[in-house]
Amino acid sequence: MDLLIRTEAESDYAAVERLIREAFWNVYAPGCQEHYLAHILRGHPDFVPDLALAAELDGQVVGSIMYTKAALEDEAGERRTILTFGPIAVHPDYQRRGYSKLLIERSFEKARELGFDVVVIFGNPDNYVSSGFQSCKKYNICSGNGGFPAAMLAKELRPGVLDGRKWYYRESAAYQMDPEEAEAFDRQFEPKEKRWQPSQEMFYILSHAEIQ
Repeated sequence: MDLLIRTEAESDYAAVERLIREAFWNVYAPGCQEHYLAHILRGHPDFVPDLALAAELDGQVVGSIMYTKAALEDEAGERRTILTFGPIAVHPDYQRRGYSKLLIERSFEKARELGFDVVVIFGNPDNYVSSGFQSCKKYNICSGNGGFPAAMLAKELRPGVLDGRKWYYRESAAYQMDPEEAEAFDRQFEPKEKRWQPSQEMFYILSHAEIQ
């Protein structure tokens, strides 16, 4: 069957949250909170509903990507509205088939149509350089403390829109979560074992590394 990528509907919410839970469980930490993040993002002013996409295969939602607005701020205080995405997930049964990349590419098309021209994310470069992301340092985009995290990646949707000046990335408050509320939300789902696995240490190393 061909993969159908479409805008998420309210009737997809529960299925999307379940698949996100399956995709992230024990990957970056014992258990996960990404399904709760998806749940609360939809109610935040920075959420972009037109860029919440579901990937459907044979009537089943197997993938999802969600976007919020973020900002870049230069040293003079000028701000530029940009995008970030996350969570992005494909159900484990359907991973390694290129579905994530298809979701990203379709979301880029829609983002351009909506007038957005820059995307900044945090993620493993292995997963995103093939979609055109580059190190934030190449665009002189830094974190709030002035550093260049190895996991912070940027993509110009319209080449040349960033002019080389120093930009500070300002993440949306939408990504601020209460761990206790996330834990309470997770109890609505079927119990799963929380455990350590090597990907969690890899994530810790990458998320704390900076490019000099």
